[in-house]
Amino acid sequence: MKIGVPKEIKDHEYRVGITPAGARVLLEAGHEVLVQTQAGDAIGFHDELYRAVGAQIVAMAKDVYQCPLVVKVKEPQDSEFVLMHEGQMLFTYLHLAPDPQQASQLLAQKVIGIAYETVTDQNGRLPLLVPMSEVAGRIAIQAGAFGLQMINGGRGVLLGGVPGVQRGKVVVIGGGVVGTEAAKMALGLGADVTVLDSSLARLRQLDDLFGPALKTRFSETHALHALVSGADLVVGAVLLPGHAAPKLVNRELVKKMRKGAVIVDVAIDQGGCIETSRPTSHSDPMYVDEGVVHYCVTNMPGACARTATMALTNATLPYVLQLAGLGVQALKQDAGLMNGLNVYKGCVTNQAVANDLGYDYVAAETLF
Repeated sequence: MKIGVPKEIKDHEYRVGITPAGARVLLEAGHEVLVQTQAGDAIGFHDELYRAVGAQIVAMAKDVYQCPLVVKVKEPQDSEFVLMHEGQMLFTYLHLAPDPQQASQLLAQKVIGIAYETVTDQNGRLPLLVPMSEVAGRIAIQAGAFGLQMINGGRGVLLGGVPGVQRGKVVVIGGGVVGTEAAKMALGLGADVTVLDSSLARLRQLDDLFGPALKTRFSETHALHALVSGADLVVGAVLLPGHAAPKLVNRELVKKMRKGAVIVDVAIDQGGCIETSRPTSHSDPMYVDEGVVHYCVTNMPGACARTATMALTNATLPYVLQLAGLGVQALKQDAGLMNGLNVYKGCVTNQAVANDLGYDYVAAETLF
């Protein structure tokens, strides 16, 4: 099968769908790989590296989108929809629930949209979301620490403090992969860190993992309000797979936060879990609302694109091999991959997306 890898065009998005090493594996399996020129240039994956393993370098995005399978990183942008064709498999992050415009475009083009973020493994986990969640969780603390600097409108707090001075208070809402990695980074900097989660089982796991260095609290309204209002840095790390993120922190609570405190809403890809959050880009990542600095970049891992690209290809490559080898029939043979199917030739095949966007849900099994 021909597999197309376009150059990402989202603002400051330097990741690429497949590394040269990944392309080699696909070529050795008998497939063709077409890579748009300079797709990986910014992170050292130059055209020559792809050519060296046998991939074809093409000049235009339209050449890539002629392939029956397109492997990307981020959701397609406006100029890319018109390049798609009916029945084409698109394998990428989609995050459709908070993005009705993208959903309508994909439905209109009748593509087969398989979203990384809803693919599951045998244990119900999200193997293609994990690597980017790991990167985003770590970046969240770096971004938050930067936001706390006075030049960015922050309150001038050093997260780790110094001897004789109180450490910065970090509150992480959600104890999943993002929350765990954020806590790990914040503890590494010496911050005072508390993780909130509604799962006692998960809080016990975190307690076992980090010991007394990490504070854990069951996520209920009183604890949430007390901790957020007194925090220097709040990290939103909430995920309901496929669904738009719930707004756990409302504007009234943001108003009670300290002036110059920082919010990093990693859940912004799914609409954000803070009421005052709105999507930003790497070109203009921060804004101040209610006196609080917000960092809500929708492609946070793009800031560390080389690391992120390699981590992503490690996770996606086995699935790309399945799709290239069997086409849509691969979905029938792998229930977890089938869970990644969000849209199919004009139908919404993910229950959460259908519910959040008001579409009729159609079970994928009935369509092919």
